[in-house]
Amino acid sequence: MNQLLLSVIESPMHPNFSSLYRQLDIEEIRLGSQRKAISQIKSVKPDYIVADFMYGYGNNYAGVNISNLDVLLYSMQKYCRDTGIIVFVDKSEAQYVDKLNDILPLSAVMTYPVNETQMKAVLTTTNNG
Repeated sequence: MNQLLLSVIESPMHPNFSSLYRQLDIEEIRLGSQRKAISQIKSVKPDYIVADFMYGYGNNYAGVNISNLDVLLYSMQKYCRDTGIIVFVDKSEAQYVDKLNDILPLSAVMTYPVNETQMKAVLTTTNNG
């Protein structure tokens, strides 16, 4: 059975694991924004969402929202609550990621640079779908 994964790529550090996903029989949809991801989850129920975390440092995220991922996670509560959430984060922002668990539990948090072996381990040990 094929699984579905949404890659939400908002950082140049986001690794390209397309070949790994194919090896694991996971269909990937690559998206360039949270807005596009939210639109997708209204019509498809992915097994995984892989996204880049960016902390709000005094911008419009810092007041109500923690990061760029808050709105996506709130939407996931409604449309795909059981989807595995894998977050890539820069080491300098890793201390803020755990706050997202208050919105929706994260399946994995991976600090850049993330390699294929690490990603494969997460995908083969996280039960979704």
